[in-house]
Amino acid sequence: MKKDNPLIVGKPVLIVVDAQQGGYDPPKTEGRDWRMPGFVEYFANIPKLVESAREAGVPIIFFQEEHRRNMVDFGRELDGDEHVHCLEGDPGTPVAREVGMRDDDYFIRKRRYSCFFGTELEILLRGLKAETLILCGGFTDVCVHYTFVDAHQYDYHVRVVEDAVAGSSVPAHDASLRAMEYLQHGARRTTAAMQAAFAARRSA
Repeated sequence: MKKDNPLIVGKPVLIVVDAQQGGYDPPKTEGRDWRMPGFVEYFANIPKLVESAREAGVPIIFFQEEHRRNMVDFGRELDGDEHVHCLEGDPGTPVAREVGMRDDDYFIRKRRYSCFFGTELEILLRGLKAETLILCGGFTDVCVHYTFVDAHQYDYHVRVVEDAVAGSSVPAHDASLRAMEYLQHGARRTTAAMQAAFAARRSA
C-alpha cells in the first residue's frame, strides 16, 4: 500500500537547481531546441516559490552549473545527447535574473549534474539542520533527478515541485517524476501546495 508521507518533515530548504539565464533564451543546437515545450512557463513558478520561502524564513540555495572554457571538467557529460553548455563567461550561464536571487543568498557552483557531487552542499545542509529538501529548476531528467537520488541516499526527505521543474523532453520529464515518486511517495508536489505549506509555517 502506498504510504502517505507529509509534505514537510522538520526543517525545509528550497534548492533552486540550475535556473540559469540560458533556459529563458536558449541557443539552438543542430537545428533543435534542447528544452521541452513549456519550459519557460514551468520556470515561471520558481520565483513564486522563492518569494514564498523568503516570507516563511525557509533557507534557499541557488545552484549554477559552470564549466571551465577549456572543458577540462566536462568528464563524460558530452558522451550522450548533451552539447557543450554552461561555460564560464557565457551569457546564459549565470543564475537567471527572473528567479530573484539576492547577493546574500546561499549560492553554489557545480561542475557536474548532482548538486551533491564535489560541492559543499552536505556541509551547508548540516549547518542549516535541514531535513526536507524541496527541489525546483532544471533539467527534471538530469540535474534535478540526480540531485533527488543523492539526497534520498543521504536520507533526506525530498520533494520535487513538478510544475516548477522542466526537462529535455516531455517523456523524459514525466519518466523522471515517476522515478522520484517511486523512491519517496508524496515526492511530487505543486507550486500551490508548497506555497500553502510555506504560508502555514509563516503563520504558525
